[in-house]
Amino acid sequence: MEQTLLLNALIYLAAAVVAVPVAKRLGLGAVLGYLLAGIAIGPWGLRLINEVEDILHFSEFGVVLLLFLIGLELDPKRLWSLRRPIFGWGGAQVGLVAAALCGAGLLLGVDWKTALIASLGLSLSSTAIALATLDERNLMATPAGSAGFAILLFQDIAAIPMIAAIPVLGVAATQGSGQGWLGALKVAAVIAALIVVGRYLIRPVLRVIAKTEMREIFTAFALLLVIGIGLLMQWVGMSMALGTFLAGVLLAESEYRHALESDLEPFKGLLLGLFFIAVGMSVDFGVFLAQPFLIIGLVAAFLIIKIGVLYGLSKRFDIPRGEQAFFAFLLSQGGEFAFVVFGAAATARVFTPEISSILVVVVALSMVATPLLLLLYDKIIAPRFQAGEKRPADAIDAKDDHVIIAGFGRFGQIIGRLLNANRIRLTVLDHDPDQIDLLRKFGFKVFYGDATRIDLLHAAGAAKARALVVAIDDVEDSLRLIEAVKRDFPDLAILARARNVSHYYDLMDRGITAIERETFESALQLGRQALRQLGFGAYRARQAAMKFRTHNIKSLLAVYPYYKDQQQRVSMAKQARDELQEMFARDTEALKTERQGDWD
Repeated sequence: MEQTLLLNALIYLAAAVVAVPVAKRLGLGAVLGYLLAGIAIGPWGLRLINEVEDILHFSEFGVVLLLFLIGLELDPKRLWSLRRPIFGWGGAQVGLVAAALCGAGLLLGVDWKTALIASLGLSLSSTAIALATLDERNLMATPAGSAGFAILLFQDIAAIPMIAAIPVLGVAATQGSGQGWLGALKVAAVIAALIVVGRYLIRPVLRVIAKTEMREIFTAFALLLVIGIGLLMQWVGMSMALGTFLAGVLLAESEYRHALESDLEPFKGLLLGLFFIAVGMSVDFGVFLAQPFLIIGLVAAFLIIKIGVLYGLSKRFDIPRGEQAFFAFLLSQGGEFAFVVFGAAATARVFTPEISSILVVVVALSMVATPLLLLLYDKIIAPRFQAGEKRPADAIDAKDDHVIIAGFGRFGQIIGRLLNANRIRLTVLDHDPDQIDLLRKFGFKVFYGDATRIDLLHAAGAAKARALVVAIDDVEDSLRLIEAVKRDFPDLAILARARNVSHYYDLMDRGITAIERETFESALQLGRQALRQLGFGAYRARQAAMKFRTHNIKSLLAVYPYYKDQQQRVSMAKQARDELQEMFARDTEALKTERQGDWD
């Protein structure tokens, strides 16, 4: 048993390590890599693993962890602000997709009960695939990402009444209405207990565990918390993922939020990968080979109908044109809960075993098709919107003498406030929707999205701007932005934030001369205060700081021609430190005899 477990673990890890990097290298994405790895090692591939159901149930815990970590990012106030998209947009998506699929089924002569349950199950999308895709592409904050997340959350809620309603339609219904009421009371009691415990008990326990300074115990408690809540939710018939999501929301304002995120992130990634591998293994190619044309036709019809409805809804959800196809493809597949819905339908004898098997294969193949659809979007659809689509409604008049700030985080905000206080017109590029709403209230012209997009820079009036301040957090993004601006707006003055010395040199390579390292000046000011605290006079502390500043910048520029030569760079850095030490030694000797300038 022990050897089998270790051997299976070895096979999973080897399949992931081989398939995922290859898929990423080919531009197919990590999710498709995991799915292909599962197909390769599963019953219809090399037959290295056969216990597909057990692995699928275990790996669903990755989805549970994913929802818990997402909950940690949403405090209750922000979740409440999403009530309209969750229930309005989510309800519209499930209702319209189910209605369209059910109508198609009835036209084909399918029994109404079968058509209804099948359409409801197929209206649900894969939380794991959609959220993993958004996370991998860093698109959670985009309009398409926000709408997709809200709809997925509603689907997790909607799956519960769907599953509960199936026995009523089947010939194997055994539960009476009293049991239904009892179940509802259990759910309400557990949610109430979760709110109370989350607010008043878990935080003190985390505080006590943190004081032990034993990282492994903190990690163990984090896992215990998620597993315990998940099992409790399963006991009352609720979605484990939904329950842990609520727990994450309750801890979103906790001081231990970041520690929980960092401890659980590796488990989430591994288990999600295992889940995708298990989905790949679960594709029953026996059913497919028995009726290949029927299966292919059903998958194609399902995807066409669902994508069509989602694309139509995207126009009503205020999603930009360039993201509408992405949104439709992202949610086009069947979801994990479809397996549960179809299994319950087969148990209640709403479905025959044959119909259930066919629908399960359709859902699994739709999951495999999703990364391919997204690849189609990346290669064909997205470039058409990035090639220069203008947004005339957002264009800035020639008389607007403005400065563009790309990135309005902690660094960009200080620059923006300083310029605004001196009545300089500002245009801000940022990807935080909450930040954008706030800035618009104060009259700023704000553009949402990726600042490296040329069409966005044109719309922001880069051709008429006085200067561009690059304050983006990500080093690679800032360099891509500068390269795009240098190419398309060569006369635009650029001032840039450097995250570190390497970034500083990369900016110099691109011809940028107005550069500030983000922590250098503030660290220098704090160093002056430290000298004052240690007994230095104000003049002496200021002189020491200014000499250090001058010497540091001089050394930085002296090393620049050789910064790619590691040996030469290390040698010059040592020489610069020695020179600085000698300077301070001379200063100390001089100050022993000359104290008149040491004013306070």
